[in-house]
Amino acid sequence: MAAQETVDHKYVYDFAEGNKDLKDLLGGKGANLAEMTNLGLPVPPGFTITTEACKAYLATGEEPAGLADQIAAHLADLEREMGRRLGDPADPLLVSVRSGAKFSMPGMMETVLNVGLNDRSVVGLSAQAGGNDRFAWDSYRRLIQMFGKTVCEVPGEQFEHALDEAKRAKGTTNDLDLDADDLRGLVDAYKKIFLTHTGREFPQEPREQLDLAIRAVFESWNAERAVLYRRQERIPADLGTAVNVVSMVFGNLGPDSGTGVAFTRDPGSGAQGIYGDYLANAQGEDVVAGIRNTVPLQELERLDKKSYEQLLDFMARLEGHYKDLCDIEFTIERGKLWMLQTRVGKRTAAAAFVIAGQLVDEGLIDLDEALHRVNGAQLAQLMFPRFQLDHEFQPVAKGIGASPGAASGKVVFTSARAVELAAEGTAVILVRRETNPDDLNGMIAAKGILTSRGGKTSHAAVVARGMGKTCVSGADELDVNIPAKKFAVGEHVVTEGDIVSIDGTTGKVYLGEVPVMPSEVVQYFEGSVDPEHIDNALVRAVHRIMTHADATRRLAVRTNADTGADAARARRFGAEGIGLCRTEHMFLGDRRELVERLILARTDGERADALAALLPLQRADFIEIFREMDGLPVTVRLIDPPLHEFLPPLEQLAVNVAVAQERGEDVAKEEALLAAVRRMHEENPMLGLRGVRLGLVIPGLFAMQVRAITEAAVAVTRDGAVAKPEIMVPLVGAVQELETVRAEAEKIIAEVVGDSGVEVLIGTMIEVPRAALTAGQIAEAAQFFSFGTNDLTQMGWGFSRDDVEGAFFWRYLELGIFGISPFESIDRDGVGRLVRIAAEEGRAARPELKLGVCGEHGGDPDSVHFFHEVGLDYVSCSPFRVPVARLEAGRAAVETDGSDSR
Repeated sequence: MAAQETVDHKYVYDFAEGNKDLKDLLGGKGANLAEMTNLGLPVPPGFTITTEACKAYLATGEEPAGLADQIAAHLADLEREMGRRLGDPADPLLVSVRSGAKFSMPGMMETVLNVGLNDRSVVGLSAQAGGNDRFAWDSYRRLIQMFGKTVCEVPGEQFEHALDEAKRAKGTTNDLDLDADDLRGLVDAYKKIFLTHTGREFPQEPREQLDLAIRAVFESWNAERAVLYRRQERIPADLGTAVNVVSMVFGNLGPDSGTGVAFTRDPGSGAQGIYGDYLANAQGEDVVAGIRNTVPLQELERLDKKSYEQLLDFMARLEGHYKDLCDIEFTIERGKLWMLQTRVGKRTAAAAFVIAGQLVDEGLIDLDEALHRVNGAQLAQLMFPRFQLDHEFQPVAKGIGASPGAASGKVVFTSARAVELAAEGTAVILVRRETNPDDLNGMIAAKGILTSRGGKTSHAAVVARGMGKTCVSGADELDVNIPAKKFAVGEHVVTEGDIVSIDGTTGKVYLGEVPVMPSEVVQYFEGSVDPEHIDNALVRAVHRIMTHADATRRLAVRTNADTGADAARARRFGAEGIGLCRTEHMFLGDRRELVERLILARTDGERADALAALLPLQRADFIEIFREMDGLPVTVRLIDPPLHEFLPPLEQLAVNVAVAQERGEDVAKEEALLAAVRRMHEENPMLGLRGVRLGLVIPGLFAMQVRAITEAAVAVTRDGAVAKPEIMVPLVGAVQELETVRAEAEKIIAEVVGDSGVEVLIGTMIEVPRAALTAGQIAEAAQFFSFGTNDLTQMGWGFSRDDVEGAFFWRYLELGIFGISPFESIDRDGVGRLVRIAAEEGRAARPELKLGVCGEHGGDPDSVHFFHEVGLDYVSCSPFRVPVARLEAGRAAVETDGSDSR
């Protein structure tokens, strides 16, 4: 029965059978081709092989039962519709074989064009084209080149060298100058290359070409660059790719033919208008590969007004239908416009906000949907600085601003070198004539990408925009010499290691390092830009969407701040309190001597004197913070790290004492300090005498801090402000620890508060797995929980964060054990489950229990969504991440179950 079900499973769909909502099954490209077909747009006929077929093939290494027969049946239908047979010598049908995953992965997987051409059908293709031998042989050499590289792993540079040699023999640098005889000779050269590298002749049987191309597309799902791209973009590895078999239409039939890419709005800025690239007498791969510089899409109006007007009509229809920016690929074959692809287009962070606001104004979406379409990662990009230019910095070249940002770094010419230097912490700019999918490693490593060829739709531009990476493309003034590791521009020669700066907004290229200045978005958050009275579409859009996020979100957003200055900045960024004030930061600098006195104290009196000296300093710190946070809650964590962290390292101190003794110097104080350090030394201090344990072992330490906090709150209140202190006890693992600290603290609070009206909450940090698992007990003694997800992750995984990230995380990411570091984004299944258990059991014991998070995950977009789902009251993060958390908290509130936030 199971075998019969496999045979009967539907693996192939005609375009007319699908729609845009079937991306899981048909991939993004197939689903959108089906949607355009159903809208009545001119789509070349074809069919889609599903992602399920791909997954079945990858699981077994063999095509699933029934697939070959289904392909044959759909191919026969396509041949009847087109009135041609695949590879017919007299009147051949040719097809393209294209990948198409659920999520766009530009250039990461394989495509083969002109499948069905062979030594006999190339003659028939020429006849079809009215005796255009040049076109036919050009199409044939393209098939051998793409098939060889994609299907049989023939090194692509071998074909490129042969093409360059043919052009040199002709005395030209333009492949359009090669005539039919030149291309016929090039086909022979390509065949020899194919035979040399594969040990077999180029396949002449059309169905064999088709089957091998389909298998190659399936296998490209697990190609190194595709795996790397998925990891970078957080695309699940188990989706598989669909395969689209599409009847060929040709943009390389002459001057009345061509190919192009269009955007319904500018993907760089979001501005409305006509954006895109067009290349006459070319196939689509020529545009996206950037090997020939295109002309602006507006030029098509002059070249072919009818097709231009028809294209504008289709663009408007598609944008209205998808209610979003659409990215469109098209071909014109002898004056006939064909739509080859559409998708919701990748855009820069700035464009995402601007377009979302525009679509609200146009009534296509509401504010909830606008909020859904932007994300915290994009907002973070907009907060990066930009170049601060003056007369000293004049551009030496100008290309196309393909992906905005300001990037400076050392020039490198290969991806391998980019990766090598970036691993050493060096900022690099990757310079290429044009990038290709094999450059992905280097593009990820680089601060920016600069190419001398290509436009806004080239590989470099599309991939850079998707990654939020600064990119300037098509800077054709640059004479890039990759083998010599240099480029020339005007009178300047730039060699590998020289520093350049690129502006991905203006497209300008500068020699040397250009200083940067704050972005308008940061200035807006800091209050120096009024969004209602500035001619800046981006700032207005950010303001509008952030206002809606704040009105919609349930989660409050606090900040991690230890000084008044940090607190003030975070408040300007929209923080609604402090979720973590680390008191240990207040013991550094010139206060270390007081800490040393505390550690070296031998009697209760000496210890009391040291604590008494620290008390007014701590109190002053808290007064400053409470004043800045007037009316907002401030969670103060009692001292957490081991005290030896405030002393010199054991090895260094031992050497210093030994050297001083050898010189005959008085080292009594240093010897006492060394003895204390040795006495306190721990093999694993992060699991030793720290947090609540420290407060219980060293009498008076926590009491001093509680008194300083409470006295500061009372002082601020009597000055007319409102202090809302929350005292947090760290590293609690058992309720008895918290009960002991709380009993002492409450006596001090009652003594200090008097009739001031100050209310002080006492809670704990949940950062030990046992605390999470006994949260119901601990909640009986706590008024709030704050999840310390850094330590909870360390202890939950058994990792030492300081050691493991550089030691082996890279390998875990490479192997797919991690999709992302668990210190960067919450591990929902493990650490997240501990948070969920603690939240549920804590609230069951104390319904009014306040719940927050103060680890680094509080500012991570994906983690914020999890904390919303779990039911926390607030997240806390660094001041700069506060706007990101506010936005994501709003997005979490409006997202519906099953929505796809990608």
